[in-house]
Amino acid sequence: MEVALEGIRVERDGRLVLDVPSLRIRSGRTTAILGPNGSGKTTLLRCVAGLQRLRAGTVRLDPHPDRPGHAVSFVFQDHVMLRRSVLHNLELGLRLRGINGPDRAARIGDAARLLGIEGLMERRADRLSGGEGRRVSLARALCLRAPLVLLDEPLAGLDTQAYTLLLGELPQLLSHFQATTLLVTHDRHEALRLADDLVVIVDGRVCAAGDKRSVCADVRTTELAEVLGHVVLVDEGRRVAVPSGALCLGDGARPFSMVVEGIVDLVDHLEIAGRIGDVLVHVPLPSAHGVPAAGDRLLVHANRSSILTS
Repeated sequence: MEVALEGIRVERDGRLVLDVPSLRIRSGRTTAILGPNGSGKTTLLRCVAGLQRLRAGTVRLDPHPDRPGHAVSFVFQDHVMLRRSVLHNLELGLRLRGINGPDRAARIGDAARLLGIEGLMERRADRLSGGEGRRVSLARALCLRAPLVLLDEPLAGLDTQAYTLLLGELPQLLSHFQATTLLVTHDRHEALRLADDLVVIVDGRVCAAGDKRSVCADVRTTELAEVLGHVVLVDEGRRVAVPSGALCLGDGARPFSMVVEGIVDLVDHLEIAGRIGDVLVHVPLPSAHGVPAAGDRLLVHANRSSILTS
């Protein structure tokens, strides 16, 4: 299912919080809405879901569903469960959509197996751990088999182990159910791991959209560079964006002078913390290199960078 947004404007307390002249979400793909906190990501998701009052504009689903309410499943950031069993919570949405008993059981069994929650069926859903609750919320949405799945920060609030496991499993899960998926995140790494396409939003405006390789290869603005985790530096009067991990010790095509502030021990390697101008950067320290002292000035270079136009 393709999603098209045209002329979308959302106001809150008289302030324009979302302004999207045109945006298309491609069918059958996973698209991440990426941006800082407060940028309008969840508001955009709610527009697609039909939960947000619009000041202007339209949202179209193509092909147009006969029953619009059945076209979308939504996983909210805070998983809300009835004080009943996990099984009851999974069944409820299917019952409301008129899914018969055998088909209902098959769908729940498929989702439960894929999400590893088969052993939770008789547990009280409101007493699950964060990771368990997140998996049940995903199962509840995916077993509806809606052509459009909306996920608001699907990995938020999980501990490291649960986060790592679910981050690794989600791409295969979403592929299995073959829906168009639109998810919200503020984490660049998470967006790149989960999504085929990116929509980068800052201050309620879309500053880049397209397949993730194209978006990451065409960084021309400071706002896009910062969302993608690049360091913005000045080189011969021009602002340049340097991707994470692209600064190295020594001379190179784009050299910078760095003043050392300290050494960071990351156990498997050391990093030099220092400043290029007034910008704090971290540069890997090769094992064969001597450890510099605070105040030393070192030459570093960017092995990848792009010149910013604004």
